[in-house]
Amino acid sequence: MPGADFTSIGDWAVECERLGFASLGVIDRLVYDNLDPLVALAAAAARTTRIELMTTVLNAGYRRNPVLLAKQIGSLERLSGGRLTVGLGMGGWPEDYAASDVPMTGRGAAFEDTLATMRAVWHGETHVPALPDGRPGLLLAGLTPAGFARAAKLSDGWVAPSFGLPVLQQGVAAVRAISPRARIVVERYFCFGPDAERRADDYIAHYYGPAYADQVRPDVLTDRGHLHKEITRLAEAGADDLVLLPCTAEPEQIGLLAARLPTVDEHGTVG
Repeated sequence: MPGADFTSIGDWAVECERLGFASLGVIDRLVYDNLDPLVALAAAAARTTRIELMTTVLNAGYRRNPVLLAKQIGSLERLSGGRLTVGLGMGGWPEDYAASDVPMTGRGAAFEDTLATMRAVWHGETHVPALPDGRPGLLLAGLTPAGFARAAKLSDGWVAPSFGLPVLQQGVAAVRAISPRARIVVERYFCFGPDAERRADDYIAHYYGPAYADQVRPDVLTDRGHLHKEITRLAEAGADDLVLLPCTAEPEQIGLLAARLPTVDEHGTVG
């Protein structure tokens, strides 16, 4: 995010692992002040041993060379010792496509071709060495019936967006109608501490702009009560995993989040 000390990404990863988080997720934009997601996770992989590494999601639609992308993802899978789950999407930011000189038309068919090529690489059907069966873990994003079906049929599960309960419920129903054991991962933004609401609002407005910020704001978590209620709400809607995305680059946010997380018993009850 803008203003972040990118050299601290390894420290973030170490602290997340130390505090017992199950996974470390990163998102992706091209025309923005952020790290490439695979580079960021490579830095995290080098400093950790247990935590799952996830892209939620990496936008593959404007990456022209699927063999190269598959090689990069496979390299990270090896580097991390088999801890990578790659979430892939087409990407919806017009400026990212424009900067890559790639048209936004025909994205669905092109995305499926990319997936087929990448799977062939991972299965050893090219000159690139194969990965173990079923690796890396693969999830797909999508907000349309075609996207839900693609996730259910071509991957291990679906990555839901960072806002809105209805689209989560719709996607869970559609994906699990085809693949009952599909993994469902959902995201939410958070910010805790002094002036949390304003700082979160500033970041959301900067990242999403006026077109989408108003959709995201209601689901941003800035207090313990909202966090607990949202975890319960998302679990009841069918989510398996929740990726919590910070709205500031302060390392203290990790500890503030850990201190506010509820306990969950063997029945899934939040306390």
